Amino acid sequence: MTRFIDSVRGLSRLCGILAALLLLASALVVCQLVFVRYVLNASAIWQHEFVTFSLIASTFLGSPYLLLNRGHVNVDLLPLYLGGRPRFALALLAAAISLAFCLILLWASVFWWHEAWAGGWHAETVWAPVLWIPRAALPIGLGLLSLQYIADILALLTGREAPFGLPKPEAP
Repeated sequence: MTRFIDSVRGLSRLCGILAALLLLASALVVCQLVFVRYVLNASAIWQHEFVTFSLIASTFLGSPYLLLNRGHVNVDLLPLYLGGRPRFALALLAAAISLAFCLILLWASVFWWHEAWAGGWHAETVWAPVLWIPRAALPIGLGLLSLQYIADILALLTGREAPFGLPKPEAP
């Protein structure tokens, strides 16, 4: 079980690096777009779509890394005031509901991706990239996010991590 948790965490870290590289590529392409359009006075064909697809992919592929580092928006008022068992139960419930939500989205996104892949869909633009490639970021990102939730739940159940990453409450 420890090997599974560590492997998933390693994958999540790789996803964070990939997401950062996609953001960097988007920024560089935007700079290239500005140069091409306003300095060379040429048209931009592929840059807008590339940046859009890269930002979306960065969002979904970077989400496991964000969860690993507890970077999601979190209202921690209730966990701060709860004691040991209720805090543990709340952490388990929150992770389970989030995992269920991710699995539902994963299931739907696989069909959405497969439809583009099986149909050989292309974007209806001048560049016309195949759509299964950018759409693959959703099932891959959601699948890895689901794995990270499973690893978090296992780490919580085995006592490897404290609920919400908070220290045990002090006795009054």
